[in-house]
Amino acid sequence: MNIVVLMKQVPDTWSERTLRAADNTLDRDAADAVMNELDEYAIEEGLRLTEAHGGEVTIVSMGPEKATESIRKALSMGADKAVHVSDEALHGSDALVTSAVLAKVLERAGFDLVILGSESTDARTGVLAAMLAERLGVPQLTFASKVDIDGSAIAIHRLADYGYDTVEGTLPAVVSVVEKINEPRYPSFKGIMAAKKKPVETLTVADLGIDPAQVGLAASATEVVEWAKRPPRAAGVVVTDDGDGGTKAAEFLASRKFI
Repeated sequence: MNIVVLMKQVPDTWSERTLRAADNTLDRDAADAVMNELDEYAIEEGLRLTEAHGGEVTIVSMGPEKATESIRKALSMGADKAVHVSDEALHGSDALVTSAVLAKVLERAGFDLVILGSESTDARTGVLAAMLAERLGVPQLTFASKVDIDGSAIAIHRLADYGYDTVEGTLPAVVSVVEKINEPRYPSFKGIMAAKKKPVETLTVADLGIDPAQVGLAASATEVVEWAKRPPRAAGVVVTDDGDGGTKAAEFLASRKFI
């Protein structure tokens, strides 16, 4: 089974994140870079499926040169090889452009199953899986908390507010996963050493036959028009209980329309 896992490097959520004043795009140099957390679950699921059914896992990542660090982590977890799409022309690409570029990579590489996290912690659009499935003309099975494969048939438990729905399809397909699906493994020392020798193919938009004018911020249908830094947290309200603490607390909650 040929499984492709999409992985994105994002700013650490524990770091102070900001946008670039020049073009209102994410300032990736302003915060520590880490692998998108939900993509770790996608990698783990890909590894488990190949362990059960055979085949190999290919990591595909689109991002700057620094994303190589996260790609090597994915390989140290057990993935077999990787494709890194890196080109300055891609800077500022929105989800629509990103899906078009990644679809080209997937068509070039071939796949039985594409797995990705349900969203990234920087953009949080949650739309990439659907866009890719549409561009590739394959079924989409999203927000999976469980994946079962039997031959060419695939079924997932799709997370819902009331539990889950069972969604079925046929391979090839695109699946997005949630954090409840598994527990990602830690890279072992052996895996870290082995990752250094695993192949990583680096591609530009020219390698994919894409016109640079069709990617990047200028070609994107969406953009950040205006932004402002989050204001500092204001001091809290202290309620002194002189026998009427309950009333004061209720009045405060009512003033904030909580009750």
